[in-house]
Amino acid sequence: MNIEEILDVLDEMLDKAWSLPLTGGRCVVDAERVRELIDDIRLNMPTEIKQAKAIVSDRSDIILTAKKEADALIKKAEDRARALIAQEEVVKQSQAKSAELVSQAQYKAREIRQAANQFADNVLKEAEEVLNTSLGQVKTTRYALKNPKR
Repeated sequence: MNIEEILDVLDEMLDKAWSLPLTGGRCVVDAERVRELIDDIRLNMPTEIKQAKAIVSDRSDIILTAKKEADALIKKAEDRARALIAQEEVVKQSQAKSAELVSQAQYKAREIRQAANQFADNVLKEAEEVLNTSLGQVKTTRYALKNPKR
């Protein structure tokens, strides 16, 4: 018998049962026969119902596992975000240090250029003085050659 037939038999048993007076519709049935029919229903339950019961009983495990996986994914994403932020901070610090080093190098280059220009100016000034002195001696010698003292 399938479940539908068993339920029909139960319904028929209730229809044929004796009604007890003053009990609000209660009746007498063969309890042993009802138990046999209930056992038959349990044995004839479709496997889908059994699987659904198993899923319902495993529901908390499934939800717990899904929550753990979701928490792990969130933690991994947060860790990755922190790593990216830290990496970005390192890049910003590196760029700032680089800009500072470039600025210092440019300042030093200006100082060296000024010192080199000043040194060259001093050397040229001394050369000019030596040349002026030599030019004066050359003029004096030329003059002496042109106008000998006799």
